[in-house]
Amino acid sequence: MIDLSFPDGSVRQFEPTVTGAEIAAGISKSLAKKSVAYALDGEVRDLSDPVGRSGALEIVTRDDGRALELIRHDAAHVMAQAVQELWPGTQVTIGPVIENGFYYDFARDTPFTPDDLPVIEKKMAEIIRRNAPFTKEVWSREKAREVFAAKGEAYKVELVDAIPAGQDLKIYAQGDWFDLCRGPHMASTGQIGEAFKLMKVAGAYWRGDSNNPMLTRIYGTAWATKEQLDAYLHMLEEAEKRDHRRLGREMDLFHFQEEGPGVVFWHAHGWKMFQTLVSYMRRRLDTQGYDEVNAPQILDKALWETSGHWGWYKENMFVTETEDERVFAIKPMNCPGHVQIFKHGLKSYRDLPIRYAEFGNVHRYEPSGALHGLMRVRGFTQDDAHVFCTEDQLAAECLRINDLILSTYSDFGFGEITVKLSTRPEKRVGSDANWDHAEAIMTGVLEDIARNSNGRVKTAINPGEGAFYGPKFEYVLRDAIGRDWQCGTTQVDFNLPERFGAFYIDKDSEKRQPVMVHRAICGSMERFLGILIENYAGHMPLWFAPLQIVVATITSEADDYAREVAAELKKAGLRVETDLRNEKINYKVREHSVAKVPVILVCGKREAEERTVNMRRLGSRDQSSGTLVETIAALGEEAVPPDLRRAREASVAAQ
Repeated sequence: MIDLSFPDGSVRQFEPTVTGAEIAAGISKSLAKKSVAYALDGEVRDLSDPVGRSGALEIVTRDDGRALELIRHDAAHVMAQAVQELWPGTQVTIGPVIENGFYYDFARDTPFTPDDLPVIEKKMAEIIRRNAPFTKEVWSREKAREVFAAKGEAYKVELVDAIPAGQDLKIYAQGDWFDLCRGPHMASTGQIGEAFKLMKVAGAYWRGDSNNPMLTRIYGTAWATKEQLDAYLHMLEEAEKRDHRRLGREMDLFHFQEEGPGVVFWHAHGWKMFQTLVSYMRRRLDTQGYDEVNAPQILDKALWETSGHWGWYKENMFVTETEDERVFAIKPMNCPGHVQIFKHGLKSYRDLPIRYAEFGNVHRYEPSGALHGLMRVRGFTQDDAHVFCTEDQLAAECLRINDLILSTYSDFGFGEITVKLSTRPEKRVGSDANWDHAEAIMTGVLEDIARNSNGRVKTAINPGEGAFYGPKFEYVLRDAIGRDWQCGTTQVDFNLPERFGAFYIDKDSEKRQPVMVHRAICGSMERFLGILIENYAGHMPLWFAPLQIVVATITSEADDYAREVAAELKKAGLRVETDLRNEKINYKVREHSVAKVPVILVCGKREAEERTVNMRRLGSRDQSSGTLVETIAALGEEAVPPDLRRAREASVAAQ
């Protein structure tokens, strides 16, 4: 007999051969009807699987969050069946679950097109209505090779040959259709439901190798309910409207071109926004005790060999060789340079913590297919910092960094933040004792973050996802349409100080290795700007907009007054341009609205005589009129950056 514990705290005995389906039926008929799988000690299994051993058992129903992956997995199999029923002779290859959906790669003489997707969807709905049970068999390698070869499934034969010896070959069938699969699956195709949609087709090389044949990949999405599907599709529509590449063109911020793949050509307005972000970050760092430094852009490969990056990261580095046969690499990160700055001159424990920051321009070779606007580039600026401290100072520094990161995100309007602690990976450097110590400290910090955030911050653990040199925090922010972006990091490093022989003199006049903490807030400044553009849909807060105000004239009689208005606004520190063109005012307003200018001040003959302005806000049909003095004062106050506003309020409160 085996002992199984249940979520209600009860413990019951069963025969080892009992299945999840039998246990669900024994609890209640309604539960058996709703169940799609079961979990033993957290491992999700087929309902038909014998339990086999003692443990904690849960019945997984369709409304359980864990069922979503099963829904998508089953939908992928049904899509493959639909394709083969519609186009016999098509070979199926692999079909995994991915974020928000699934895909399957197909080998067919005539590639699929978007016009085929509705036809496949209709056939999928028919297969789902058949409600065929999913059944599982374990085949020998020889049988699997023979059956798939007989069906003309050459790719499946290759997959069978790639499965390690001694590993079961599971075959899942739904009716007459079957495929090689690890599982698990739900009980029947009917449990998939109707909340699915095929999204797009794309080319994909077999096993991701450009030397292999090109396959056709069909992407789909599937959800537990129609409401969830509709919400996801709406989010995609919003994301398309907010695409930073399109908005970048409309706002005249930047462009890319073939002669510089993966590097940004910043236009005047885009560079102003970039520098506004840098200026904001510089002010924040000044108040937190950071010293801004600048390490060389190109360094001898010997330094990268010492750091370990040459062995770990060489394929992502841009390398050049000079006539004297010295090999150099353009830096992909700032950390080795900062260690050199720390090492220059003797450091005492009294000097620690030392905080070095750099807006370092770095280059990393990314595959051309991975490049994506500002989100994935080859040349970018890191808001990098490295803190050198003692072990006793580590927890306080991590909390200090956390407060800076969270307040920065808050200033940009991000209210939902998740902090994840990534622990030791299988391949790593440093002793287990060092890892134990660092993880214990960061676990305590994570608990403090959760306790002090008043529910604003969620926390989580990412087992085995730490850097090879130490555990790390990852900061994930959620944007206005519900997408998650991983931006900030705090990483503890055992590796570089040891490799470079960095030390400080402790209070006993002994050499001690410092703890090195890598810290980024925006991460890539370019990527963070892309996130901001999409988050705000180009409607930037006034303090951050690259062009804050356009003064536009109705008639040429107001040109001199418009110039005066613009001059007074500039004196107040506002970023302003004039539009004195001989065009109708509605045309001017529409053009500047497309360019996402936050404020348009309209001046005509009457405004010039009365020394007033007519103000139009981006995204609003309303207009307001006010005196020039009042308008400048109000806009100047609105354009104060949030960190300067806080400092001013704190100064007033202290008086």
